[in-house]
Amino acid sequence: MPETGQRVDPFRAFNFLVDIQGIFAGFHEATLGSFTIDPVEYREGTDIPLHVRKLTGLRKFANITLKRGFTQNYDMWKWYAKLLGGQTDRRDGSMSLQDELHKPVVRWEFKNGWISKWEGPAFNATANNVAIESVELTVEEITLVTG
Repeated sequence: MPETGQRVDPFRAFNFLVDIQGIFAGFHEATLGSFTIDPVEYREGTDIPLHVRKLTGLRKFANITLKRGFTQNYDMWKWYAKLLGGQTDRRDGSMSLQDELHKPVVRWEFKNGWISKWEGPAFNATANNVAIESVELTVEEITLVTG
C-alpha cells in the first residue's frame, strides 16, 4: 500500500481575527462573500469560429458582513455616523484565519472599505439571545495573503 503522507486537517472557522484600521472590536461572525470576474463577450466580423470570445472583465467583490454582540464599544457606530454625515472615511483592513494556537495562517486584506449598511439588534422579551449588531462593509478589492 502506498504511503499517503501526513494528515492535514482543515482550519476551524471559529478562530479568526478582523482588523479594521482604527477599529478594535471582536466579532461573533464574519463573512467575506463572493468574488466574481464578469465575462465580456466579443466577436469581430472576420473571426473564423462562429462563436464569441470570452474575455475577462471587471472584478467585483461582495460586501463583507460583520456581526457582533452589542456592547458599549461604539467604534463601528461612530464610523457609520461620520458616513451618514457626508464625510468620506474609507479604511483598509484584514480578516485572518488562525490555527488552533491562534497563530494567523491565512489573511485576506481589503482596500477602501466603508460601512454601507448598519443593522441594529432585534429585541425579544421571551428569547435568551445576545443583542447582535450587523454591518456590511463595501470594499473595492480583496486579496489573499498566505504565510
